[in-house]
Amino acid sequence: MTVDQILSNLSLGQSNPGVQIGSQNIGSGPSFSSSSPVDGKIIGSVSSCTDEDYLKVIDAATQASLEWRQIPAPQRGEVVRVFGEALRSKKDALGHLVSYEMGKSLQEGLGEVQEMIDICDFAVGLSRQLYGLTMHSERPGHRMYEQWHPLGVVGIISAFNFPVAVWAWNSALAWVCGNACIWKPSEKTPLTAVACQNIWNDVAAGFDFVPEGLSAVIQGDYKVGQFITEDPKVALISATGSTRMGKIVAQTVAARLGKSLLELGGNNAIIVEPDANLKMVVPAAVFGAVGTCGQRCTSTRRMIVHADIYDQVRDLLVSAYGQLKIGSPLDASNHVGPLIDTGAVGQYNAALKAVVEQGGSLIAPGGVLEGAGYESGCYVKPAIAEARNEMQIVQHETFAPVLYLLKYETLDEAMAMQNGVVQGLSSAIMTTNLLTAERFLSCGGSDCGIANVNIGTSGAEIGGAFGGEKETGGGRESGSDAWRAYMRRQTNTINYSTEMPLAQGIEFNF
Repeated sequence: MTVDQILSNLSLGQSNPGVQIGSQNIGSGPSFSSSSPVDGKIIGSVSSCTDEDYLKVIDAATQASLEWRQIPAPQRGEVVRVFGEALRSKKDALGHLVSYEMGKSLQEGLGEVQEMIDICDFAVGLSRQLYGLTMHSERPGHRMYEQWHPLGVVGIISAFNFPVAVWAWNSALAWVCGNACIWKPSEKTPLTAVACQNIWNDVAAGFDFVPEGLSAVIQGDYKVGQFITEDPKVALISATGSTRMGKIVAQTVAARLGKSLLELGGNNAIIVEPDANLKMVVPAAVFGAVGTCGQRCTSTRRMIVHADIYDQVRDLLVSAYGQLKIGSPLDASNHVGPLIDTGAVGQYNAALKAVVEQGGSLIAPGGVLEGAGYESGCYVKPAIAEARNEMQIVQHETFAPVLYLLKYETLDEAMAMQNGVVQGLSSAIMTTNLLTAERFLSCGGSDCGIANVNIGTSGAEIGGAFGGEKETGGGRESGSDAWRAYMRRQTNTINYSTEMPLAQGIEFNF
């Protein structure tokens, strides 16, 4: 599939609307371009959002939320079901665009679209399961229960590394819960957002009860994100990105007593016990470290390996890295594509320099690739460093394919190292010992929101709640009961007697 075919299939052109209220294009700000890290070519441009544009967007979204919340949840689910079917029909083209605009492998790009489809399927079932609880009242002749209501308008800020899936994780659930959504995508991957909105518009046109402002897109730099984070009309901000960004969002939203759902940094580790099956360890570690060129929030950053097998694991990893094929992610024979841009390459180089300066050593030295096929300047070699957990660079989340090897003697030491960072997203242990596995999963084990046994840190199924602790933000998206973040809880008490008994036995007679 050529780039022109991809764009045509997704109703994209050289110039595209970057601010949309449903199918209404209102962007009046200056346009900016999107270029591919695959070959450095400009793919197309989108218009940006101005203050005046945003006021139109929030007014439309607010009105849409008032109308949408009155639609029965199963009918809302039906709209999301049809959207999921539309994504199935566009999976190949949208997966190619994700791969080309972001730089992840085509297989990962297609997998990301499949995550969108899967969350739509999940949301459809959820639309008939927005359950509350019934409680026994202490007062006779009373019934007490709780129910969940829509919040109103949900603002979604997504990052470049998962340019479409994270939006779908949020929007599919927010829609079935009765909310309208405003999406601020990464300015590094704007065209995938326009493509998703185009698909949504085609679906929404088939339902006469879907209000125009139910799905809106605003594009631009961080200042555009400020529109929704500062706006009291936006009940919930779901933001995915760096910890630095998340702290700014959290403080801004908290200042207006709004709700925030944060998915931030990860410094994820795999503990490798002496009894681990190394045939499982190596592929889990390599994919976790180099998949998406190390630009996943769940990427494996640290390998904490027992001293008894440290040399063996190190040699196996170095050998595996020597076999990696680096090149265009649209070529299925390649394992690693480019970093998102040359700025990311600069951070990668700075990390490698810091490793040596802080006393570590590079055993798979990495480096920037040049020459034919690497003209974009965004291709790098995945690197492996022998390091110590307390090194500043190891404590930092390096959003690039740099893996730090750490050695330990006891399980207590390993878990202390695992938890000894400010991030708390994903973690894993490789062991065939049931007692060790259960200890890792206990309250005294991993302090991360995700803890795995005999699989890597990278990747997650939509059925489970996704998110982490500490500076990862504490939010939860996707499955389980993550839907509750998009709703407000209400406790109800009904007196069906002819008396007025007061709580706690209080008497108030007159």
